[in-house]
Amino acid sequence: MFQSLLILQWMGEEGMTSDVQQKAAKTSPKLTVLPLIALIFYEVSGGPFGVEDSVKAGGGPLLSLLGFLIFPLIWSIPEALITAELATSFPENGGYVIWISSAFGPFWGFQEGFWKWLSGVLDNALYPVLFLDYLKHSLPIFNLLIARIPALLGITGALTYLNYRGLHIVGFSAVSLLVFSLCPFVVMGILSIPHIKPRRWLVVDFKKVDWRGYFNSMFWNLNYWDKASTLAGEVENPSKTFPKALLGAVVLVVSSYLIPLLAGTGGLTSLSSEWSDGYFAEVGMLIGGFWLKWWIQAASAMSNLGLFEAEMSGDAFQLLGMSEMGMLPAIFASRSKYGTPTLSILCSATGVIFLSWMSFQEILEFLNFLYAIGMLLEFAAFIKLRIKKPDLHRPYKVPLQTFGVTMLCLLPAVLLVLVMCLASLRTFIVSGGVIIVGFFLYPVLVHAKDRKWTQFDIEQPTSPSDTHQESHSAASEMYPGVDEASVSLLSDLSSTTQPDQEASGSENEELLKTE
Repeated sequence: MFQSLLILQWMGEEGMTSDVQQKAAKTSPKLTVLPLIALIFYEVSGGPFGVEDSVKAGGGPLLSLLGFLIFPLIWSIPEALITAELATSFPENGGYVIWISSAFGPFWGFQEGFWKWLSGVLDNALYPVLFLDYLKHSLPIFNLLIARIPALLGITGALTYLNYRGLHIVGFSAVSLLVFSLCPFVVMGILSIPHIKPRRWLVVDFKKVDWRGYFNSMFWNLNYWDKASTLAGEVENPSKTFPKALLGAVVLVVSSYLIPLLAGTGGLTSLSSEWSDGYFAEVGMLIGGFWLKWWIQAASAMSNLGLFEAEMSGDAFQLLGMSEMGMLPAIFASRSKYGTPTLSILCSATGVIFLSWMSFQEILEFLNFLYAIGMLLEFAAFIKLRIKKPDLHRPYKVPLQTFGVTMLCLLPAVLLVLVMCLASLRTFIVSGGVIIVGFFLYPVLVHAKDRKWTQFDIEQPTSPSDTHQESHSAASEMYPGVDEASVSLLSDLSSTTQPDQEASGSENEELLKTE
């Protein structure tokens, strides 16, 4: 009788789970390695557009080339390794918000989410503007506000709709944009080979070095490796897909910077002062002709579209993850028929429109400062989780012990502090105001949840607790191969539905007795 009861219960659970999974699979296909590489590439880089300032700020090619060789070692690779470990340990939408909450509690998880979301929206506000800046060289009408403002709104609206249609569409669009954006630089690199003179790479004038501009340029062009973690719940087999995608993206990003810089600075004799945004188009003309210049300009414009799409996806799914954790109202987790978080996308798009009036340098400094604060908290959470939860299931684990991972985080942390120290007084004041708003916003939302002013999802724990180890072990046996963070959610969900299951079990038992 007991075995028959278990079979009936298992059949009911399996049927229910199967229906839900089939519906989810139909509405939101999962990301595989190649689309995820493209999304990470666009969240971090988007190509060499914008690295020209590093030559100007560095007083010549030498510091720029050294920067893109050394900074990935002390910044990009450590951040990518940490992202790979934590994203596979907590394969849920929300990413770093879940990591921080697990290590330091929901208050700091919310602060992390607030800083990172605002930093992402600031970053995304750059791309429609830059898109029009590239077009205005060929279409001067976009210098006029009467044409520029409608175009800005139209671009933002069209790209927002593409995000609404589904993350898999965004992923494969990013793959196509990536190929189109990088091809002209591969051609430029090949054509420059006969003109390369290595001594030109060694030029530097320390009297012209702008250290604030140099470090901000390096940091901006090599950060946001953790952004893809906010999409972890939309990735197919994240424990294997994430490490592969991050490795591929690191190689792709560094190559996309070094090859054009080596070609442009080694193949031409030009002053460092000439290297500013858009100068690669001139380099293309001097090396290959007008056809290559136009190709690079078109690639630059299309790259900004890819950057916008990837950033908005990360921002929107971060809000969805925070809603699923109970930090934001449940409406932020509502999905369209395409599986995308509708309100979260609209909030991110609205933020982009309102922030696009700021200048490039203002946006760059503000977003770098907020991003740096968030990353310091992520490094601290990474180390604390190694100490606090050594038995946490980690499908991918950085092959270092606690002391080793602490040293791994040390140099990036020093870089973050340096970038923050170089910020202007205005950035300190504005960022301080944002931090204060976040401190007050969290208790307001908690109060709204307690008073039931709006609907919130029940907050689920994001990792196993010591008091539920036995139930988690049982859940692990029922769901082999599932990450521990997900098992925690499964076991806690099971406990909340136990009364219903008991009632169902009683009905099944009565049926068996009758038979």
